[in-house]
Amino acid sequence: MGFAPDLMHVGQSAAVPRQSEVSFVRMLAKTIWGSAWAFLYRPRQFRWIDLLICAGLAGLLYGLTVAAGEWTGTARPVVEIDLSPWALPGYAFRSLTRGLLAYVVSLAFTLVYGYWAAKDRLAERILIPLLDILQSIPVLGFMPGLVLALVAVFPNSNIGLELAAVLMIFTGQAWNMTFSFYHSVTSVPADLGEVATVYRFTAWQRFRWTELPYATMGLVWNSMMSMAGGWFFLMISEAFRLGDADFRLPGIGSYMSVAVDEGRIDAMLWAILAMVLMIVGLDQLLWRPVVVWAQKFRVEEGGPEVRMSSWLLDWLRQSRILSSLAEGMHRLRERRDMLGRRTASRKPAGFAGPRRWATRVSAGLFVLLLVALAAAGWDLLGLLRRVEWEEWGSIMAAASATLARVLGATAIGSLWAVPAGLAIGLSPRLSRVFQPAVQVVASFPAPMLYPLVVGALAWAGVSLNWGSLALMLLGTQWYILFNVIAGAMAMPADLREAARSYGIRGWQRFATLYFPAIFPYLVTGWVTAAGGAWNASIVAEYVTYQGDVLSASVGLGAKISSVVAVRPEPDLPVLAASILAMSAVVVLFNRLVWRPCYRLAETRFSLTK
Repeated sequence: MGFAPDLMHVGQSAAVPRQSEVSFVRMLAKTIWGSAWAFLYRPRQFRWIDLLICAGLAGLLYGLTVAAGEWTGTARPVVEIDLSPWALPGYAFRSLTRGLLAYVVSLAFTLVYGYWAAKDRLAERILIPLLDILQSIPVLGFMPGLVLALVAVFPNSNIGLELAAVLMIFTGQAWNMTFSFYHSVTSVPADLGEVATVYRFTAWQRFRWTELPYATMGLVWNSMMSMAGGWFFLMISEAFRLGDADFRLPGIGSYMSVAVDEGRIDAMLWAILAMVLMIVGLDQLLWRPVVVWAQKFRVEEGGPEVRMSSWLLDWLRQSRILSSLAEGMHRLRERRDMLGRRTASRKPAGFAGPRRWATRVSAGLFVLLLVALAAAGWDLLGLLRRVEWEEWGSIMAAASATLARVLGATAIGSLWAVPAGLAIGLSPRLSRVFQPAVQVVASFPAPMLYPLVVGALAWAGVSLNWGSLALMLLGTQWYILFNVIAGAMAMPADLREAARSYGIRGWQRFATLYFPAIFPYLVTGWVTAAGGAWNASIVAEYVTYQGDVLSASVGLGAKISSVVAVRPEPDLPVLAASILAMSAVVVLFNRLVWRPCYRLAETRFSLTK
């Protein structure tokens, strides 16, 4: 008889999930049917925007079907790129599909990796330094192995090459998003955390209603910057060659690469125009509505609210289809929450909940990560044994030269990005005028402009020893600008009003209010800008212009690019040693410089502690 209560609880816990699953399916079916009936029952409210939505979804579905056919089609030995301007719309759609797919992967990686690092102190000691290494490793450092491996896995289709291109774009997107999300989760205001504790939020409720909303503003602006980082290596990912092997994919990047190789100025201009139109369309159709939507997550205690608008968002709010779907989803959430409360009341005593399960999963992932790092380190050690000591000296000298260029590009970018970001973020008028322009300029892939910049440098007689600094700056300064804008927009209005009331102006206002408020965002901008500069060094210190190779005399990016360009087979030990040296310098610099800056931002310059 002593076991009867336990058996009763076991029977209830086994029956409740089945009943809840059936109830949830019924609710979902009723919600879908109710939304469809509400829409069909009032046909007179059908608006022209609904026709555009249906047409857009049909076009998107057709384009995705064509793209899927390209992925699963027979592998092409060599891709012939048509330099006709009429071929650019198809190439632009293929490049856009790869960029958006890579962004979806980057967003999922950001939420999982950043949250794990913020919540698990043991894993944080490995995950954050590993993130520093990953963002600094140049694309050409691991692209050869990745491409060859995926092509070997999918030898009879284009899936391998397409996945490789998506993953290469992913490497230019994920890092700054992850850094931003990680530091937002670790710096949630104490009052928000106390509210979550008082209301006994579960881990999921705390993430959904407290941490994710607080991190949304920085995450949105870094998402826009991530798309720009992905486009930065578009030419490399779509027009990759390894020795005598050709791994090109149809897209704007490969179009521009062929145009540069053949010296077709008209084709270069057509590619630039197509890229600008694609970026403007993406800004108006995606990022501007998202920025306006994200304004509701601002942590504001008082002061005037900045009104932002989006023509597309205003149109979508008039749609009968979307309103019916939103009403149905709202009813579904209400019924699901009600069912969840009923299920929670029936849970047996001693129910462990998801917290213990999440802890076990985290521990398992941590062990798998250690095993993977150990296996990779063992393989890397085998390659490094074949590198001569003289070569190591040359690699360290090249690393020092590239470090100096990276710091120079970061400093120059900060000189103009900080005042410009403050002006745009603090002024609604300037934000309306310059925000779209900044997004377009920042999202344009800098390597597409390299031929023009390199031509100007050659005409002026400037070598890549100094000219590479300008090429790095084209792609890295935007990380600083976007983070400063996000920090300025998140600045509490009551502090600005207090500064005006006390007559604090000029340099004193910058030193006592603006700089402390944006400093946490600025540090994130510095870290990601420096990582982007390291990554950009492979295309900034080694450039092919009109059939000639222009290279910096000393530089780690030039060494890596020259090793990859060796035919018929690259020197893999030297390539591995160069990548290891770059990673070691980045991690050491982050530990000695950026990590103390983050601690300073969390202790002295935090507005939420």
